Amino acid sequence: MGHRSPDQRAAVGRAARKIAPRSAHADWSPAADRRDPVALLEEQNATRVPWLVPIRHGRMAASPFTFYRGAARLMATDLAPTRTSGITVQLGGDAHLSNFGAYASPERRLVFDANDFDETLPGPWEWDLKRLATSVWIAAAHRGFDQKEQQAVTGRTVQAYRQGMHRFAGLRTLDLWYEDVDVDRLSGHELWSDEATRRRLARFDRKARSRDSLQALRRLTVEVDGRFRIRSDPPVLLPLAEIPERDPDRLWELALGVFDRYRGSLPDHRRVVLDRFSPVDVGVKVVGVGSVGTHCFVMLLEGRDRDDPLFLQIKEATASVLEEHLGPSTYDHAGRRVVEGQRLIQAASDIFLGWTASDEGRTYHVRQLRDWKGSVDVGSASPEVLHRYASLCGWTLARGHARTGDPIAIAAYLGTSCRMDRAVTAFAETYAAQNARDHAAFLAAVADGRLESDPDH
Repeated sequence: MGHRSPDQRAAVGRAARKIAPRSAHADWSPAADRRDPVALLEEQNATRVPWLVPIRHGRMAASPFTFYRGAARLMATDLAPTRTSGITVQLGGDAHLSNFGAYASPERRLVFDANDFDETLPGPWEWDLKRLATSVWIAAAHRGFDQKEQQAVTGRTVQAYRQGMHRFAGLRTLDLWYEDVDVDRLSGHELWSDEATRRRLARFDRKARSRDSLQALRRLTVEVDGRFRIRSDPPVLLPLAEIPERDPDRLWELALGVFDRYRGSLPDHRRVVLDRFSPVDVGVKVVGVGSVGTHCFVMLLEGRDRDDPLFLQIKEATASVLEEHLGPSTYDHAGRRVVEGQRLIQAASDIFLGWTASDEGRTYHVRQLRDWKGSVDVGSASPEVLHRYASLCGWTLARGHARTGDPIAIAAYLGTSCRMDRAVTAFAETYAAQNARDHAAFLAAVADGRLESDPDH
């Protein structure tokens, strides 16, 4: 790519329209031999912690949107036969609305970016865009928007992606690499500059900055004999002593081994910082929707004293659902696949991002559990908020793709008309209807006892 001129790269994008016309992205229908969606989800449970699987089912059953969050494998299977431009980027792999948010950069700025990379893998950029657009349609339907409003907010998301890609195509290489979304600067943008929105951004900023390790210390621990320990809040938070069928002392030894191997994945200057902290306790913490049932631990460490905490999330990494269709990752270690993908896509990443493995051969990726954290509750967002938030996610997705693919070729493929906007919006409407049918089938499987569900956690 670096040896081609901008004109040559743009020609690649325009030529790709003959392979996959933009209007063709509107077309989708379930394959005649489409597999039972419940069976596909059940297969994923084979390697999950059995006593946590009902929680996953309960969270997916709550609404079509929460079901969609846990059904990345279904959509990857449905997208696999579709036509694409052939232009590859580093996919987030699960680019729905709830997988974007704000967090602290190493420079202590509150930045907005994609924040979940469990499924990351190189692949066609259209897959991420369609997954994001469909999540917008489903979220808008959940909020009671009519069809016209659903079309408008979804189309605006794709438009933001397209316009963002054109902007990034015009940037010099390093300018693109350093481009990010600073929440403090959002209020200066025309879409975010009215007084009411600026007040909302200020509240968002304050809340995000309060979600730090000290807040986690208050919420996740209890004081025992003068030391902080992971509290018990079963089944979503368990100290070692309460983990079923496991010896706590042995688990602690295993955790220290996992931590030591994680240290080796960090650059020297980051390891120097980590080594100022000492592990104190470990527990199981249930997170998300799609990840529920994978092994996920939280480790409490202390720095200068007990009021200087650090929480690390040690989250199991398995093969990406995209690998079934795009081939295996170049990384043998699934945790490293996640970390390297995250570093490629995000403009700024956690200084403690790393990977590790257990004695049992399970692979993990590691990051801070809470270093400022801000997100939009799409389940309660007003039409105005959802419009702006979805547009921001579309722009952010484009920036991640531009960093890892060829923005000039993608921009040329997209063009300046709204043809791609309309096509992907039509796809989103069609696929949202399929998601609703799959959710109904899932609920039926719960009702007839095929799937066990815990709706309370």
